[in-house]
Amino acid sequence: MELTLTDVKPRESTVSEIYERQIDTVYKICFSYLKSTADAEDAAAEVFLKLIEKTKIFSDFEHEKAFLIRCAINICKNIIKSPKRKNEDIADYPNISTEIKEDSGVEYAISQLPQKYQTVVYLHYYEGYKGEEISKILKKPHSTIRNWLSEARKMLKDIM
Repeated sequence: MELTLTDVKPRESTVSEIYERQIDTVYKICFSYLKSTADAEDAAAEVFLKLIEKTKIFSDFEHEKAFLIRCAINICKNIIKSPKRKNEDIADYPNISTEIKEDSGVEYAISQLPQKYQTVVYLHYYEGYKGEEISKILKKPHSTIRNWLSEARKMLKDIM
């Protein structure tokens, strides 16, 4: 007999089960912030280390996912703000432009948006969150999220 997500209670999930369910989401969030495969992999690993340290009990799978998304965003922001990162020269990363392929169409267009728009677009269109849920995850007013989505759509129209 094969188990489905509804058969397994989140609080009984092991870290490896949570990892298997959520790594793609966490990695994509990290990559959208850091624009580097190596940095995104490091940040994603740090997210799951935080999960191990916290031994958090989740009420449901949405709670699990929201926690990991919030954690990924915070870790990426800390990496971006770090003094080491501020002193880096873009010339040190000759392959950064090849990491986001122009031929991937919509994903490339999204990568051209400012970070705040990338995050809300990803959460809304790829993860299926509604505006109110995104506002809770990002700790921003619902009206701000609606505005960001609207502005992102306009920018995407111009880019594409």
